[in-house]
Amino acid sequence: MAFTARRSVTPSIEDMMERGAARPASGHASLARIIASLLVLCLPAQAMAQSMQADQELEDLIPDSAVQNAEAWAIDTDAARTGAPEASVLQDIETNATPVDNAMADLPGITIAWPDGSELPSIEPLSPDPDIEVAEQAAEAAVDALPGQGEADSARGMKLGDALVSRVGKQVEVAFPRGTEEIADRHAIVERFGGLSTLRSYDDDEDNLAQIVRRARTDNELLVEILRGYGYYDAQVYQSLGGLGSPTTATDASSAGGTAAAGGQVNSDGTPVRGPIDVENVVVRFDVQPGPQYKFGTFAFGDLSATGADFDKLRRAFALKSGDAVNSDRIVTERLNLQSALGENGYAFAKVADPDLLIDHERREGDLTVAVTPGGVYRFGAVHSSLEKFLSSRHLSRIARFDEGDLYQRSDVDDLRQAILATGLVSSVTVETREARKPNAGEPGTVDVDVALTAAPLRTIAGLIGYSSGEGFRLEAQWEHRNLLPPEGMLRVRGVAGTQEQLAGVTFRRNNFLKRDLILNADLYARNQTSNAFEARTLSATAGLERQTTLLFQKPWVFSAGIEAVATAERDAAAILAAQPRKTYFIGALPMRAAYDGSDDLLDPTRGFRVGLRVSPEISVQDGVKSSYGKAQFDASYYQRAGDKVVVAGRVRLGTIVGTEIANIAPSRRFYAGGGGSVRGFGYQQIGPRDTAGEPSGGRALTEFSLEARVKTGLMGGAVSVVPFVDGGAVDTSTTPRFDDLKIGVGVGIRYQTNFGPIRIDLGTPLNPSKGDSRIGVYVALGQAF
Repeated sequence: MAFTARRSVTPSIEDMMERGAARPASGHASLARIIASLLVLCLPAQAMAQSMQADQELEDLIPDSAVQNAEAWAIDTDAARTGAPEASVLQDIETNATPVDNAMADLPGITIAWPDGSELPSIEPLSPDPDIEVAEQAAEAAVDALPGQGEADSARGMKLGDALVSRVGKQVEVAFPRGTEEIADRHAIVERFGGLSTLRSYDDDEDNLAQIVRRARTDNELLVEILRGYGYYDAQVYQSLGGLGSPTTATDASSAGGTAAAGGQVNSDGTPVRGPIDVENVVVRFDVQPGPQYKFGTFAFGDLSATGADFDKLRRAFALKSGDAVNSDRIVTERLNLQSALGENGYAFAKVADPDLLIDHERREGDLTVAVTPGGVYRFGAVHSSLEKFLSSRHLSRIARFDEGDLYQRSDVDDLRQAILATGLVSSVTVETREARKPNAGEPGTVDVDVALTAAPLRTIAGLIGYSSGEGFRLEAQWEHRNLLPPEGMLRVRGVAGTQEQLAGVTFRRNNFLKRDLILNADLYARNQTSNAFEARTLSATAGLERQTTLLFQKPWVFSAGIEAVATAERDAAAILAAQPRKTYFIGALPMRAAYDGSDDLLDPTRGFRVGLRVSPEISVQDGVKSSYGKAQFDASYYQRAGDKVVVAGRVRLGTIVGTEIANIAPSRRFYAGGGGSVRGFGYQQIGPRDTAGEPSGGRALTEFSLEARVKTGLMGGAVSVVPFVDGGAVDTSTTPRFDDLKIGVGVGIRYQTNFGPIRIDLGTPLNPSKGDSRIGVYVALGQAF
């Protein structure tokens, strides 16, 4: 399409006004001119410069004559040639009278429908932004008019005159009327509110007054909900602000526009004029009128009555009864108790719906419905493993605390899941029950247990580095395969390279051997030891059974029993000094141990006690001389909290060897004391009898004690503790303690808590050192000293 040169043909508004004033025309002609001008103004640029061969629709709307001479075209129209309308018609138009519609319809040349104003939608006024409104009001000088000084439908700024006030945050208070001390839940309400309060959670933030007011409104709603949870459905909470600033002094009267008054400045209406607001001093107070506490009315438990003889027992599991105070927490707790009771009494597929509490304000009671679908009673069937060659179904049945035919108990299913995880062989496990046989004619049904396993990585390489001033450096490394001989047949190879010890050994262990928690151990190692007390080259083989505690299942009772065969070539300190050859001992022993653990944690106990006894009857043959003796050692420790951040711990150890002279006992089998696990401040094995060269020679009686305080500092998120301690110990050549040479060491330690236990660093010094003892002992290890 060809376009002509662009040229404006639109007359200016001034031109149209001038022409209208200079040359009067008929009403229709003037109207036509105006319409033409408006059409030209509305035309796009392409329409102003349209081709003479334009589109037919455009040609009909704006003919070529209108483009060439707009003024002449406007006059040469039907509207221009028609006379002006009657005055009455124009008057109707001006006054919006009823005839206007008909008049406009009769106007010639007007084909566009006249807009109907009634069709336009009404404009709704915008609601103000509440935050902006709060901020604007907060900025006003009239502090008493701030929002948040009580809800709109309650007494604004109401405060209890005689109240029990609890401070739950730097800027938050909760007040109950005096005389409500008997409300048993008052402290629980305040404590819960303090834990959930938005104002308290932002105590340390630099807030403005509008933010405080907004959070106070949220806390007001929170407190009402908490009160309802404790049965106070008619409670009223009144919110007020304090600490908004004291009245200004009289010297400020002229600047504030008020009049001076005794004690301060007042406005024209007599109210005191307040000084600048210090947001740090603002306190939000919630005054509570609790009202009556609602009670439970009726209870409904769905189909629970279908359990027959078990109904009374199961109903008692839901301990709430009519007349008890409504309490949402107790409803949740008792629902779980009921669900647990069903699962513990054979109802494998029982369902307990969410509670439905209906409040009746007229009776001030709540009727509770807990819909129960008990299903039938079931017994355990078979256990099925998804990895038969990895952990067989037979082995999983051995781990389970239930036998086939036992009454179903949900806790046994949960325990099986934990026991499988405790093996360390799986990364995930799913234990599900499946109906194998339905209950029939009063006979319980049967559920099989399906165990889906995902094997974890089975090979591990581990290392340990330690140091103490008495033992020097110690580097230990080990490799293990935890399921080399399924099921749970572990093989471990280990080695030690240290200043005083070198070792190479191999260990085989089968967990859950014959029955759950019973472990079969076999160990073979070769070791070389060098210390101030003796030198020994030892080959040892041991085998035994034990019941061991674990982090997942900390057992109260543990025991072990086995057999030990030892061949060792040794010499004591005097023989080393005299360059005498080693003596060879062949030793057979039956080591046994029993212990009780009543503490609350395996690695870092804070309360409780532990006791243990080791007994080992032994036979020793050296140069054809056979000796028999018994070795016993008793250990006890106690832990007690002394506040939120302090744990006091103490221990005692007593040992004796009876049945032969000390010369017939290999140096490595005698008692010694001193070191990080014994008496800190003294070197390893440096406490006890000494030979003519002043070196320790060991003894037949042992006494040790320790006392320490484990104090949390709050540093690094509470992970660091400081531990002052005092240790003592003595070793005697007799079979009973005589305390002839009791040694005392004191010091301080640091504990850093990790996910796998505390890392321990202790510094100790001897109070009564012997000749040659170091003044400082340093000990680094994992776990508490005892």
